[in-house]
Amino acid sequence: MNKKSRITILALWGVCVGIVWNAAGQDNTITLDGRRNVVTSAVPFLQITPDARSGGLADAGTAITPDPNATYWNLSKLAFTPYEFGFSYSYTPWLKVLVPDMNISYLSMYKRMKKFRGALGFSLRYFTLGTITFRDEQGNELGEFNSNEFSLDAGLAQKLSERLSLGVALRFIYSNLTGNLQLSGGVQTHPGIAGAGDISLYYEHPDITLKGKDQKGKFTAGLVLSNIGSKITYTDEQDRDFIPATLRLGAAFTYPIDDYNKVVFVTDVTKLMVPTPPVYQTDSLNQPVTDANGTPLILYGKNPDVPVIQGILQSFTDAPGGFKEELREYTPSVGMEYWYADQFALRAGYFYEHETKGNRQYVTLGVGLRYNVMGFDFAYLIPTNNKTAALVSPLQNTLRFSLQFNFSKTKGKASEKNTTPRQFFGD
Repeated sequence: MNKKSRITILALWGVCVGIVWNAAGQDNTITLDGRRNVVTSAVPFLQITPDARSGGLADAGTAITPDPNATYWNLSKLAFTPYEFGFSYSYTPWLKVLVPDMNISYLSMYKRMKKFRGALGFSLRYFTLGTITFRDEQGNELGEFNSNEFSLDAGLAQKLSERLSLGVALRFIYSNLTGNLQLSGGVQTHPGIAGAGDISLYYEHPDITLKGKDQKGKFTAGLVLSNIGSKITYTDEQDRDFIPATLRLGAAFTYPIDDYNKVVFVTDVTKLMVPTPPVYQTDSLNQPVTDANGTPLILYGKNPDVPVIQGILQSFTDAPGGFKEELREYTPSVGMEYWYADQFALRAGYFYEHETKGNRQYVTLGVGLRYNVMGFDFAYLIPTNNKTAALVSPLQNTLRFSLQFNFSKTKGKASEKNTTPRQFFGD
């Protein structure tokens, strides 16, 4: 892919999705002296939190108790689901401050497999970027196209012991940003296609006794390696770009205050396993210095144009600013969930990303309702990184909605008139 074509494709990502990784009104440069050096990838829609429960917990979902959305967060959790079958639909208007017709829909489901001590999980994630008008370098209109992306997942969660489970998922990724538009220079574009997989672990300890307390708490933890797969390209050229391979670590602790009230404390830490952009050498006119083949010379950092596995491994040590910058690429989130009789929930959380690595910083609020087999969740996002009244975050007023159903075939459990929501939805 020639340089001009590559810039065009990257610009499409930036216009459509990449804004979310940056605070509005700031550039995306290097970070050795505090400037920005954001790690980006293709198809970033794979990292957008799709459901409202985790959305209300500041995007923490790796270790919370299993529900149909586990197919996104940690498939291995489904091996511990107490239900036979469940599904969920979630909807999020995305970056509506900037674009009125961009949104993400997420449909997920699972089926418990008792003979295999596990469960099967499936999901469809669909992201529409709205109608985009394409123009050439002279500003002439080339046409309009409704850019869209989707992924299909299928996987198996399996118990390894009474407290530990393993999950393996496969993913098909389709990204159509340009509608086969021909770029300047005669470069023909096409939809990007990639394949990927997830490996996950989930651990739970249901009987933790706190000193001086009669009630027993429940500790859960999870580890996920997601989107480990091929690179993706939008042209017939050989250059390909990384998809967002991600490491997630999470923990949660559930404490029942009494028979009707309980609180859940959760935390997640996320690391994008994609090479960090290096610092390139420049001359006295601030122009790139290249070798005999025209390749830019690196001053600090490592070459990002490497195979997938090498890129994943070097992502832990390639920040041009050294260890201090490397730590900035880990994004923590914390949340708390309060339940009354397992029927009504209140949620709050905080998400932090260093200002040189994207500057996403926000508080989230959420509510949840459960009645019989049905559940509804809602989440609202409040950015905290607006430094001036004139600076508006693209994430301002983000809303998430989820509707889920969980069914049990246990004899009499769902049909008895005296069955309470706590008995049916309890952990």
